[in-house]
Amino acid sequence: MSSERLNELEPRILQAVAELENLIRSRYPAAEFDIGPGGEDPEGTYITATVDLEDPDEVMDLVINRVLELQVEERLPVYVVPVRTPERIEQMLRERPGFSPPIRPLRF
Repeated sequence: MSSERLNELEPRILQAVAELENLIRSRYPAAEFDIGPGGEDPEGTYITATVDLEDPDEVMDLVINRVLELQVEERLPVYVVPVRTPERIEQMLRERPGFSPPIRPLRF
């Protein structure tokens, strides 16, 4: 998200986003983040955390309690979506039985 769009967010949401990013970075320092508005179901601010993990649900295990507190107790529509890195996805595809590499490299 551009700095201009981040500045448009409510200060409480900005604080929640920073807190969740810091929590994720404490365990996964190489994590990368993309912050943006959510779709219509549910509407809110989405933190897409890209991590080099086989199972990105490990990120959710780390933050789920705080995310629920933010959503329920503080009524802040903030969501975390952990995803694998493109390199991890490519590695997992290569390890599948019967995988044949594409003619050109995968691009995400």
